[in-house]
Amino acid sequence: MTTPTPHERYTHGHHESVLRSHTWRTIANSAAYLEPHLTPGLHVLDVGCGPGTITAELADRVGAEGRVVGIDASADVIALASETQSRPNATYAVGDVYAIDAADDTFDIVHAHQVLQHLGDPVAALREMRRVCRPGGIVAVRDADYSGSTWFPADERLDQWRDLSVLAGRANGGEPDAGRRLLSWANAAGFAEVTPSASVWCFATPADREWWSELWADRVTQSALAEQAVRDGLATESELAAMADAWRQWASDDDAWFTVLHGEILCRA
Repeated sequence: MTTPTPHERYTHGHHESVLRSHTWRTIANSAAYLEPHLTPGLHVLDVGCGPGTITAELADRVGAEGRVVGIDASADVIALASETQSRPNATYAVGDVYAIDAADDTFDIVHAHQVLQHLGDPVAALREMRRVCRPGGIVAVRDADYSGSTWFPADERLDQWRDLSVLAGRANGGEPDAGRRLLSWANAAGFAEVTPSASVWCFATPADREWWSELWADRVTQSALAEQAVRDGLATESELAAMADAWRQWASDDDAWFTVLHGEILCRA
């Protein structure tokens, strides 16, 4: 994530259940739309890099002649990335998407995955990302769209989980349905050439269902989201426990299916 403005707060926090999701992310499952543009020798900035799994892969793709910088607002996850995702051509640092510590026109690609949804001013963030991107370079952004998530079989408790996620994100100054808004934000930021697209995470195999459901069962009862829900009166502990039970029940169904919709934009600087 990035340094929050006074009206922003990172909804998910850095509980183990959250990092379990973040460390699963790769170029293949989270940045495939950018993959054709990754060539040796590029200089890349990864904004909101988290524990650095995508950052490290970006460093591998650009090779020894390229370099990658990963920034995040959390010193703890930057320390984790530095320890577990070290690469000779990659550096990690605490940073702020609204005030990136780099000169104009520094990077060939500026990448942000699941960042704009947590920001109070995503347009300002995009303008700052464009500032540090060289002319003709790419600002690449991918964000989930919570209300666009879909699953089978239906369960009212999972509807409540989705509603809680949206309410909590907006209470923290963000926009959980960011995916559908990325193109409008890029246009407002002044990008003249934007290529929009969409993709999904799909969890339907037994192993994927178990992993995804246990992750969210833990997050709705143990993470910062759970703490906020109880503190701010968005849900009771018993309601959160019911959501966790719903996740586990969903995963046990051989017919179960879950997709997370993502919006994507490739913006020419």
